[in-house]
Amino acid sequence: MGHSSSPRKRAIDPLFEIKLDLGPKGSRESSRTLHRELKAAILDGRLTAGARLPATRKSAAFFGVSRNTAAEVYGRLVNEGHAVSRHGAGTFVANRMPSVPRAKGPAARETAAQETAAHRVNEFWLRPDVTAAMSFWRDRPEYPASGRKGASVDFRPAMVDSRLFPLDVFRRVSAKQLRGLERKPASYKSPQGNQGNFYLREAIIKHIAITRAVVCQADDILVTSGAQQAFDVLARALVTPHETVVALEDPGYPPMRVAFAAAGAKLAPVGVDAEGLIVEQLPSDVGVICVTPSHQFPLGITMSMRRRKALVQFARQHGAVIVEDDYDGEFRYEGSPMEALRTSQASDVVFYVGTFSKCMLSALRLGFIVAPPWAMRTLIAAKNCLDWHCSTPIQSAVAEFIGAGHLTRHVRKMRDIYKRRRQLLHESLQDKLGDWLEPIPSFYGMHVAATLTASVDLERVADELLEHSVKIHTLSRYFLGPQSRAGLVFGYGTVDLPDIRRGMSALRGVLQRRAPLASSRRTV
Repeated sequence: MGHSSSPRKRAIDPLFEIKLDLGPKGSRESSRTLHRELKAAILDGRLTAGARLPATRKSAAFFGVSRNTAAEVYGRLVNEGHAVSRHGAGTFVANRMPSVPRAKGPAARETAAQETAAHRVNEFWLRPDVTAAMSFWRDRPEYPASGRKGASVDFRPAMVDSRLFPLDVFRRVSAKQLRGLERKPASYKSPQGNQGNFYLREAIIKHIAITRAVVCQADDILVTSGAQQAFDVLARALVTPHETVVALEDPGYPPMRVAFAAAGAKLAPVGVDAEGLIVEQLPSDVGVICVTPSHQFPLGITMSMRRRKALVQFARQHGAVIVEDDYDGEFRYEGSPMEALRTSQASDVVFYVGTFSKCMLSALRLGFIVAPPWAMRTLIAAKNCLDWHCSTPIQSAVAEFIGAGHLTRHVRKMRDIYKRRRQLLHESLQDKLGDWLEPIPSFYGMHVAATLTASVDLERVADELLEHSVKIHTLSRYFLGPQSRAGLVFGYGTVDLPDIRRGMSALRGVLQRRAPLASSRRTV
């Protein structure tokens, strides 16, 4: 019996739109000229690594030279290390270029780039505090991993365990929605007009009603590209530059305050105690108050009912509005359910911001705002200015994922997993690290915080933990005003139980070396 062979896939000719100065057609210098121009295009980046060069059989159309001339030039580029030849596929730009001496070192080039940028771009985005706030989850590179066992332990907050997301289900849901778009393509409309957006808003209504007791209509919802764009849209709509005072929890979520600062707001840090944001510390001229009442970021405190009522009353009395960031409110582990701050009674002054980054995947880049009716027209205009509307296929897929009950099942599963991780963290903090740290009570979310009860430099502790491949944040990076307390933030979004044990053991070892007599210095 003969064996059937599948036909070889024909390589697709590249879209070669690079201008080359090749001189007159038929020139004796055509080979040298073509080599020079192609090499220059490779070195300056116009021809990127892995790019396929035009087939030699089409060299006359692309370069105005014969096939033999093109083959000769390609051979020279291959010999020089600028290109690679793959049998049956063609000639490609090499992934690794031959080393070329540079006139300036990396530090000199960076300095020159900063000096140039300072004269050409808005200096706000070059400020060190802005750069630090927008990259608060990043750390300097770890030490070389030689001699260490196991992967890194990542205790950083706001991280999601994408390994546990049902990507197979989401893939099927997405494919179904794409087939629907084949039959009825989506039109290009406003943020509240496109087809996928309508279905998603309907799904959001049901989701937040049952999980967060937020009651609203579809017209009250604006879908955004994640919570960060929601903050940016709100800042554009609510802030009058150099006039509006925006109060923020301190410590708080750094990227949120950047959005309001970029809009020209005057930022006012406000302290947080065991009941949440301290209403009595709010400035009398405040226009916008930003809070995370369900699970304060980063301390993890849930705002008390008494404090919630006082906050809403203060906002009404002073003509202010409240921005509620409910970033991981779906994950509750103890106590009675605490509804969101944005109740029907407070819907006139509260802007509720939700996100699918924590309960689904951060890569989806989908969030939403539930806004008072009086503000929606302005919010839509600000969203239009940014990107018109979010991806229709993604919105449709998420809507179907929610509507078919997949999100409910996923959240229920993740609650159980996060609960076990949270319990182990609390046990370790109390049993093994009690001489140095005291956990802050927390019933929601994906991280816990612990305050320092001993005399030890936590910044050096965090640096030393990197040597053990343990990433952890100190509270210091979350303060806008003077730091009022020291401590560590333990995210458990991406750490399995063995990772937690290993990370807490490493932390205990570092603390024992840096504060061996901590138990005798504990504060009351």
